[in-house]
Amino acid sequence: MFTGIVQAVGTVRLVKPQGSGLRLLVDPLTFGHHPRLGDSLCVSGCCLTLAEEVGPSTSGLWAFDAIPETLAKTTLSHFKPGRRVNLEPAVTAATPMGGHVVQGHVDAIGRVVAIRTSGDWRVRIAPAAPQALRLIIPKGSICVDGVSLTVAEVDPARGDFEVALIPTTLEKTTLAELRVGDQVNLETDILVRTIVNCIEHLDLTRSVKRSPSRPGHVRPAAKPKTAARRTATPRAATKRRRR
Repeated sequence: MFTGIVQAVGTVRLVKPQGSGLRLLVDPLTFGHHPRLGDSLCVSGCCLTLAEEVGPSTSGLWAFDAIPETLAKTTLSHFKPGRRVNLEPAVTAATPMGGHVVQGHVDAIGRVVAIRTSGDWRVRIAPAAPQALRLIIPKGSICVDGVSLTVAEVDPARGDFEVALIPTTLEKTTLAELRVGDQVNLETDILVRTIVNCIEHLDLTRSVKRSPSRPGHVRPAAKPKTAARRTATPRAATKRRRR
């Protein structure tokens, strides 16, 4: 698990075929983190496992293997040597939860459709999978290329959403390098995904109904009434026996 708070920016040094997937070698540059074989790291929003112990055999680079499923669902298939990537190690019990819960499981690839740099820096992104937009809510969280961001606006009619980038984000991540037409990895908030999944698959829409007097208020549906059973009290039963 990650938090979307990028710890360093690295550089892809090598991309080569590995079986049916790819082997990536990433240079962490000045990042002081020392991962071990099998550790999970977030690379521009993708949870990858360190495939080889860092040492002479990797020239100090971090080696990752990307399988076909990962390549099909993320932007990793477009990685080239020289590309800069956002890096974050997995959180521990002692790690501050500075962003939000990020799994590194990309939901969709997004395309940058507009960038505004005057005033506050704004980026508009359209998910390639339209159904992903229903999981993105205003003021909610979204992970873009491994960066935890707050959703500034959602436009269902236009099919995109907007995020605002603060100077620290622009300085510490790769998002300042985005251009219109670029693709990014998107991961929606796991809390929103869980709620939507429960409502859709457990059919919870039938168990609640809206109050006409209070718009937006949801109240539990009334339970069906059952016929009340009349039971004789001990005293009444005694009178019947005497008769």
